[in-house]
Amino acid sequence: MVLHTEAFRRTVGVIMIKERKDFTMSIVIGIDVGGSTTKIVGFDRQTKRLISPQFVRATDPVTSFYGAFGKFTADNALSLSDVEKVLVTGVGASYVGESIYSLPCEYVKEFDSIGQGGLYITDLPRAIVVSMGTGTAIVYAERGKKPIYLGGTGVGGGTITGLAKRILNIDVIDHLEDLAEEGSLENIDLHVGELTDKRHTHGMALDLTASNFGRVSDIASKADVALGIFNMVFETVAMVSIFAARSQSCRDIVLTGQLTGLRYAHKIFPRLSEMFDVNFVIPEHARFATVIGTALSGLSES
Repeated sequence: MVLHTEAFRRTVGVIMIKERKDFTMSIVIGIDVGGSTTKIVGFDRQTKRLISPQFVRATDPVTSFYGAFGKFTADNALSLSDVEKVLVTGVGASYVGESIYSLPCEYVKEFDSIGQGGLYITDLPRAIVVSMGTGTAIVYAERGKKPIYLGGTGVGGGTITGLAKRILNIDVIDHLEDLAEEGSLENIDLHVGELTDKRHTHGMALDLTASNFGRVSDIASKADVALGIFNMVFETVAMVSIFAARSQSCRDIVLTGQLTGLRYAHKIFPRLSEMFDVNFVIPEHARFATVIGTALSGLSES
């Protein structure tokens, strides 16, 4: 489900500033150098508006960092004098120096960025914030307090692409999504209702997964397998997130990161929300939550 909050209404004013260059600007830029993509956003310190979230793909972190910065400044007609500072986070941030084109460049802890960004794009006072990228990180965030890293799992986007390439010989995620649309889990997963007397399920839904890939049929198609891969990854992320939420007595679970852009995420998480009495939220700009939190850390400084 997609949450349209006051935070989203603020970012409806996400601005492309090509037509506004008749005054002095002070732009704080955040860059998240990830494993496969680099994301970048900016904030106008004067208006507090979010500027043009975008990402670039590159295998080399330094190339993607400079590529993202160049694309962002060019697309928004920014000169170096318009930029106040650059803040960087992510697994590739260690490759970045202390300055970029003589601009100060500061490192921000990724887990702090995840928590701060997740709260900003939802306006929630507190939440479990889940960053679904190559792997999955889980953070507890509460306004006015330092985010707490709760753990995570190596299951994530890397799992999807790795299994798809090895099993199905598909390495384009759009192709995998299209294939999965035609699949059925009946030929892949084992469900609770198939293992127990329906009178003794202890309140569990009969269609709850008992074992991912636990009943792979000889007639399972490539489409079935593709759907099974998506389902396994998202169910795993969902369950570790639910355990984290229960540990903090918190119902709201904010899903962020690149995997929130996948169609199946918007199908399975609402169903799991009802099944486990939690509130999975996929906000607008969910893919950019971490880099938004990175830029916000610079905006909050005096």
